[in-house]
Amino acid sequence: MLLLQFSTSHYCRKARLALGYKKIPYQVENLTPGLHVLKLKPLTGLTTVPVLLPQLEGQPQAIADSTRIWQYLESYCPDPPLTLPEPQLQQKAQMLEDWLDESIGTATRFVYYHFRAGAGKDIDPSWFSQLLIQVVIRQYSITPAAVELARSRLNLAMEVLKSRWQDSPYLVGANLSLADIAAAALLSPLALIEDYRQSYPWLFSRIAQVHKTCREPLPPGLAEG
Repeated sequence: MLLLQFSTSHYCRKARLALGYKKIPYQVENLTPGLHVLKLKPLTGLTTVPVLLPQLEGQPQAIADSTRIWQYLESYCPDPPLTLPEPQLQQKAQMLEDWLDESIGTATRFVYYHFRAGAGKDIDPSWFSQLLIQVVIRQYSITPAAVELARSRLNLAMEVLKSRWQDSPYLVGANLSLADIAAAALLSPLALIEDYRQSYPWLFSRIAQVHKTCREPLPPGLAEG
């Protein structure tokens, strides 16, 4: 299997965590933002990553979107499952995953890129890195007002997740679910921001735990050594 991705995308990290949890061998191809459209549009009709190419006879040519990739992997390789056995718990996990995908992942992107363009510029001050950051800021209209709204959404997310994740290894039920993978991936960019690491140590402990369970290298800011 081949995963088409941006190396820094937290949505692509979500797909990698799912692949790793299921122990499915895969390779990655890192695309260049902007030029990626030329490769993806003919494959999926869309311009977003991640895109999984199963490269297997009788399987789809390409699957776009991290949630659809999970759905495909769950049918292709049911064991170990990311679907919870109790329907009510699975519904809660899917609702959490959808909220994290549609709202919190976007809020993380706004706060992270605002940080990287300002106080976090020294993480990678190269002209190419800063150019890509400015492209993302313009593409998503990351304005100071939008960043403040994103911070408020993240504050709410921390309260919701704290009630479920601080004292339990799982967000829903007694097993790892897609909700855990979504939270671990979509909040992982905040590990580079010291204020978040200091304020929410339990969050990054859970993020690290999920990465280790899924055999995925820890995200920047949490990497060992």
